[in-house]
This record gives sequence, structure tokens and C-alpha cells, in this order.
Amino acid sequence: MAKVKVFNLRNESIGEIELSDEVFGAEINEGLLYDVIKAQLASRRQGSANTKVRSEVSGSTKKIYKQKGTGRARHGSIRAPNFRGGGSVHSPKPHAYGWRPPAKMRAGALKSALSMKLKEGRLTIVDTFKLDEVKTKALAGVLTTLHVTKSSLIVDAKANDNLRLSVRNLSDHHFLPPEGVNLYDLLRHEHLILTKDAVAALEARVRNV
Repeated sequence: MAKVKVFNLRNESIGEIELSDEVFGAEINEGLLYDVIKAQLASRRQGSANTKVRSEVSGSTKKIYKQKGTGRARHGSIRAPNFRGGGSVHSPKPHAYGWRPPAKMRAGALKSALSMKLKEGRLTIVDTFKLDEVKTKALAGVLTTLHVTKSSLIVDAKANDNLRLSVRNLSDHHFLPPEGVNLYDLLRHEHLILTKDAVAALEARVRNV
């Protein structure tokens, strides 16, 4: 098991924590990361594109002119696609693009992402992340003290309302409870900040798969 330093909010080392090799020491599988992130982004697509086919546009159903003797093409409806205002051909219709990878794939991708954060030195573990009040400026000061200057994902219990509400106005930083941690948010943020409780919750979540 890897031993990682634990800090307080003043960036003082107050001990160490042992991280599970199964979760934070896994092999980084880039192909798995790609497959799972692709599925997650596909699930976010609205799939609401819609155009009308010939049965849905307005227009008479009467035959335009007689079948023979005019020397023109044998049209049957003003709503045909080749007329202005006619229906579309093979037009897009609302549908879902998303698909859900198997649980083991999702868990494996999370392990890869968490291991990558640790390996690249972009993981910080704090004892607790308690703020006295809902104050974005105070949180920004804590992040500066922790040397987190770029975007970060902060993970702690959902009940930590002061932290959750304080982070809302920081566009580059995001809060999630352990059960909401996902691959997309892990990869799009430069830094990952976990409390000791969040570490335990994440390890239990991934091991149970």
C-alpha cells in the first residue's frame, strides 16, 4: 500500500494514510478510459434533433395533375421531398445516444483515473475540509494555501454544506460527494482533493463492484 501525506487546511502535514493498491495503484488503462468517457459523454447528448417527413408537413393530398399526357414527371403529392416545403428524406428523429458500460468497466476506469492522479502528483488528501461559514473567498484562500492554483475536484461528504455552497462561484473548481465521483469530472479537473472519509468511501465503492 502506498503511503501518502495527510494535510490540514493550513497545508501542514499532520500524518500519513495508506491507500489501497487496488484502487490507487492500478495500471492506467488508456483504452478503458476512452471507452467509458465516450459512453458518459454520449449519455449527455440530448438527441432532440427533429425534422418533418412528408407525412408531417402541411399540404394537400390531392394528386397535382393527371398521371399521363402532360409530359411532366408523374408526381403524386405536393408534400414530396423534391418540392419546396415538402418533407425531408431520412431526416433525424429524437433518440437516445447513450449506453451504459458494465459496472466492472466503470470501476476499472475510476481506478485508472485515481491511480493516474496519484502517480502524477495531482492528488491532495486533507484530514477534514470544514469551513466556518459559506464563504467563497475563504475557500479560495484555502485552495491557494494548498497550492491548488488550477481547476480542482473536491470530494467530501454530501452533508458538508458549507463546502458545497462555497465552491459554487468558483468556475474552475467543483464539489462532489464520493458516490457522485465520475470519470468525466476526474479527468477534466487538474487536481483532486480528497478528505480521509472520502478516500475510505471511494475505496469501499470501487471494491464492492
